[in-house]
Amino acid sequence: MRQKLQASFLLLTAMLLAFSILGISPVKISAAETFDVQAESAILVDAETGKILFAKNADVKLPPASMTKMMTEYLVLEAIEKGDISWETTTQISDYAFTLSANEDFSGIGLIQDKDYTVKQLYEAMAIISDNATTVALAELISGSEGEFVKRMNAKAEEMGLPEYQFVNATGLGNQDITSIGLQAPEGTDPNANDLMSARSAALLAYHIVNDFPEALDISSTLMSELDGRPLENLNWMLPWEDNNYVQYGFDGVDGLKTGWTKEAGYCFTGTAERDGRRLITVVMKTDSKGARFTETKKLLEYGFSQFGQEELFPEGYQIKKESTLPVAKGKEETVEIASASAIRAAIKNGEEKSYSVKYNIDKEKLNENGELTAPIKKGEKVGTVELSYNGEVDYGYITGQSKTQQVDLVTTTAVEKANWFMLALGSIGEFFGNIFSTVSDTIKGWF
Repeated sequence: MRQKLQASFLLLTAMLLAFSILGISPVKISAAETFDVQAESAILVDAETGKILFAKNADVKLPPASMTKMMTEYLVLEAIEKGDISWETTTQISDYAFTLSANEDFSGIGLIQDKDYTVKQLYEAMAIISDNATTVALAELISGSEGEFVKRMNAKAEEMGLPEYQFVNATGLGNQDITSIGLQAPEGTDPNANDLMSARSAALLAYHIVNDFPEALDISSTLMSELDGRPLENLNWMLPWEDNNYVQYGFDGVDGLKTGWTKEAGYCFTGTAERDGRRLITVVMKTDSKGARFTETKKLLEYGFSQFGQEELFPEGYQIKKESTLPVAKGKEETVEIASASAIRAAIKNGEEKSYSVKYNIDKEKLNENGELTAPIKKGEKVGTVELSYNGEVDYGYITGQSKTQQVDLVTTTAVEKANWFMLALGSIGEFFGNIFSTVSDTIKGWF
């Protein structure tokens, strides 16, 4: 055994020596190339910058099941912000919603008709246990009918820039599931259609929720609530449960966002967690089981928090060498200094800090035909943008668009006053005679 170990050691030493002599480096496999999750599609996003840290089949449209309710949640929160409704606004349960609530196969919890329910009660049931009837009740309250609400869902998806989506109801049930219990699909939708979203679209929707309405996380992280005396137990097993059945899935910092399951969709989950001021967003679609969606989400979060850090790459006031000034026309000074208006922070993979650079995008509308700014110029005046560029191997882009990068304003660091009329006149005279001299000079040269 000892002789075998010695032989293996000598072989390894010889190989390394050969690599060194021949100038060959042992192959390095990056974490991005070896990392994977057991889901049909998945994505990992930095919630502050929108940078995508990992993606797998992220553009494939799939049924999202109850992750559809994230759009309903967003529109409810938006209606509250606009003052159209409040958390204390009340509504009653329609016959359509009541029929859904009585069906346990559709997460029905059995609502009561002829009773006033507050928006807060309905929203909690929708967000915590994914109840479908309370979701429909909210849609009807906001738009009058679920069919009209679906129109609003699709309009908002377009406004957000979701790249792949189709909303046909507010809940995420298949329309065929709805018709199977004697109900009609929402007006204006195909009775056989499903809601559809890609992992990228689900992540972008979640990105808007956590950034536009962070209060949504207060409810999505609620372990237990109640409605009509019945307990509402959160379906998210990654929250800080003490139950031994769930503790294996727990992940410190998780506070949302939405589970989903239908026969067509399989088990899916849009998750989010915050640690040390950094927030990540994850989506997994079509995993094998209830537990698998959380296990795979945990892998994504561990990868994101361990392999990436939030770094300030370029400070406020950063200037590119040899590009720190712009020429000025009609000013008391001939140039003005320019610099970044704010720092550029990014989610950086460990060891890739030097894979980033910046470039200036000067606003051409600010320049005259000679490429000059025209005085007067104010201090802090925006003259363009500073754009972050990544020069590494794997670039998934940003959740807000395939080609969008991070940018901050490029501004002037001082003011430049307009030159007085006398100096401008002298300048014009000098320019006039200069042009004459140049013309005469060129003419004389042409004689010889």
